[in-house]
Amino acid sequence: MEKMTFYGEKIKNNKIPNKIGVIVCNLGTPKSYRYRDVRSFLKEFLSDRRVVEIPKFIWWFILNLFILTLRPFKSGKLYKTVWTKEGSPLMVFSKKLVNKLKKDSQDNIKYELAMRYGSPSIEDSLLSLKNKGCDKIIVIPTFPQYSGTTSGSVFDAVSSVLNQWRWVPGLIFINGYHRDVGYIEAIAESLKNKIKINKPQKIVFSYHGIPKRNIDKGDPYYLFCIETTELVAKKLKLKKEKYMTCFQSRFGPDEWLQPYTSDKMQELPGLGIKNILVIAPGFSADCLETIEEINEENKEIFQEAGGEVFDYIPCLNDSNLHASFIKSLVKKHSLNW
Repeated sequence: MEKMTFYGEKIKNNKIPNKIGVIVCNLGTPKSYRYRDVRSFLKEFLSDRRVVEIPKFIWWFILNLFILTLRPFKSGKLYKTVWTKEGSPLMVFSKKLVNKLKKDSQDNIKYELAMRYGSPSIEDSLLSLKNKGCDKIIVIPTFPQYSGTTSGSVFDAVSSVLNQWRWVPGLIFINGYHRDVGYIEAIAESLKNKIKINKPQKIVFSYHGIPKRNIDKGDPYYLFCIETTELVAKKLKLKKEKYMTCFQSRFGPDEWLQPYTSDKMQELPGLGIKNILVIAPGFSADCLETIEEINEENKEIFQEAGGEVFDYIPCLNDSNLHASFIKSLVKKHSLNW
């Protein structure tokens, strides 16, 4: 029989750890927009069986012979357009958010940032919390609408680390918060002033798409996106004709969730809707998909089709609204600890 070995260390001075660790986890980003870094990131991301459910043998050839040869060039050029002096926007906003949480946290609550792909890794963040004396851990994947492709994958990664630990910590895994009151209020608040000033004809809620077959197999993501939109609309007292839900970031030839955001940008001006607000509630931090795909690519489609006012609402990013909401989640889930 194979001998099992587990990670652990002797408890020092007989002091039992008694702190709560919180991992704030986002998707991840390449280290830079250069070919090698983009390729490394894409390889890890697209090798995840939660993300691509094509048979492993077939996908290996497609990924390594075609996608990882060509796509890093294209993606690298796009990343370069959004890169800042501080680095990737997603990483910059995520670090600032967690630093804000650390600054305002109680002594017994420790925050760490993690990325599902790339660094800081989930394993490194868990070990950091362990070394800080945390025997209870809350994991918050910052994907409000649960999907197996996002939060499900984070759970896999957390589990693969903890099943090697001798002392497994108390664990609360927040698999989503698409209808949480604090989240709905934060999204509504970010829209409120713009609605008052711009008086848009339509508010477009654009979510990251996933293959339709995932929904057919039981992923609840689509329903959660629709529910988020409806709850925000209710909070803002929007009439049905004043808002819509659509999906972006389609990849590959398969059918994804519809309607596609790009199709609607082409269609709306022809229906007389030339003044819109666009928000991406499924993204917690601005990134390539919001800055370039929404606020550049889709904006251009809308304007070339005859649209006049396209106003993109930034993600919650490192705002006080976002930090307050995260702290409220932690407080709610740690009450009995």
